[in-house]
Amino acid sequence: MDRERHYGSDYKYIPMTSIDSGLGMEVCPDVFFHTIQIVNILLIGHPESETFVLVDTGMPLSANKMISVVEKRFGIGGRPKAILLTHGHFDHVGAVIDLVDRWQVPVYAHEDEMPFLTGQRSYPEPDATVEGGMIAKLSPFFPHTPIDLGEYIKPLPSDGSVPHLPDFKWVHTPGHSPGHVSFFREGDRVLLAGDAFTTVKQEYLFKVMTQKQEISGPPRYLTTDWEAAKWSVMTLEALQPRLAITGHGLPMAGDKLARSLHQLVGAFDEMAVPKYGKYVN
Repeated sequence: MDRERHYGSDYKYIPMTSIDSGLGMEVCPDVFFHTIQIVNILLIGHPESETFVLVDTGMPLSANKMISVVEKRFGIGGRPKAILLTHGHFDHVGAVIDLVDRWQVPVYAHEDEMPFLTGQRSYPEPDATVEGGMIAKLSPFFPHTPIDLGEYIKPLPSDGSVPHLPDFKWVHTPGHSPGHVSFFREGDRVLLAGDAFTTVKQEYLFKVMTQKQEISGPPRYLTTDWEAAKWSVMTLEALQPRLAITGHGLPMAGDKLARSLHQLVGAFDEMAVPKYGKYVN
């Protein structure tokens, strides 16, 4: 018998957005990204195919927007074969239970993320003291209690394969959260990076609102292990991606991506790690 699915006790609408909210873009014939408020979701699969997956599920109370995006690309009644989660922070699982209730599809995440997705454990509280701007200061208002996906949550296969995406592999990229993963397709070197790194400085309200593109580390106010976060960025740079789509910010590609990632790896302590905060050191 299925457990009752529910969001965390502190789940609520977050009145925060950017100029790119509502922006959708086909970055590859089978990769479509869409921005909901301040976070990106991804649809992987050719639009004429019935086989596609959804990566991450946006902000709280955004399910209707996401369903509209899916049906615009894949037709009325379209539903993914599965939902893949890069991790379980509120802005990546904000609509997941509503979508599961509608679509009745499995949700996959890393084994280390399971306690936060099965109602067992809350994430560490966001750090309002961390170096950063207004969003960092507002972060204590963000939900951090666990959701429970019941029987629908499944661990990603231990061999690195990705359900319904045979050309992709998952890569464990912890630091921002214990079970954070990224997805990589070697054939065309497409990287779905989640929040392992971002292309906007997510701590600063003005930069989030304007979506000024610049490579950055994971969002500081929710990152608790900076040594692991650095290792994860080094791991992703070694893959030599040619297109990266991150959880926050616009896609980055080609030589600009290669230069930016190389710079971030070389100066991670200066560019990414905050000078102060309760999870630093």
